[in-house]
Amino acid sequence: MNDEDETSLFAQEVAGIKPLRKSEVYLSKKGPEVNFIARQQAALIAKEADRNHLSQDYVEKVEPTDVLEYKCSGVQDGVFKRLRQGKYGIEARLDLHRHTVAQARDQVYQFVDDCVRNDIRVAIIVHGKGDRTPDPEMRAMLKSHINKWLKELDAIMAFHSAQRHHGGLGAVYVLFKKTEQARLENWEKHQKR
Repeated sequence: MNDEDETSLFAQEVAGIKPLRKSEVYLSKKGPEVNFIARQQAALIAKEADRNHLSQDYVEKVEPTDVLEYKCSGVQDGVFKRLRQGKYGIEARLDLHRHTVAQARDQVYQFVDDCVRNDIRVAIIVHGKGDRTPDPEMRAMLKSHINKWLKELDAIMAFHSAQRHHGGLGAVYVLFKKTEQARLENWEKHQKR
């Protein structure tokens, strides 16, 4: 397209438009009024509403057949072995089948919070293996997120893929830290011996 074609095309597009008179034009010298205090309060309310700090960004993929395991420092080998073998009583259970990643994120955060408030020591989270998903890129997506999220939570001391009778590679045993109250009770119990 040459310059003459562009000029005639522009003239066709603006045909029929009447220019404004100077008295109809209003130019503001200052911008709109901004209530910074209201904006700050709204930001604080939004931050308080979503205390969930579990990441929503990149997650390292695990395979449906991968074993999930994690142990923070201070967890005795014998304790971790008993957890891995499913020898602790399961006090709480969360089933995430048919949940989206966003729903699972909220559920996991709330579940961990509930477990801590109720002095739960061992729980199980059923996430599924994710091996039936037709899209190879989406396989084990929930399992991959569980693997990442549980490491981000301070209340989690250890986790390991479950034994076959508890869901196998589609579930994890979770070991929670003792609350201060539970530690005190344990200490008092052992001092009386």
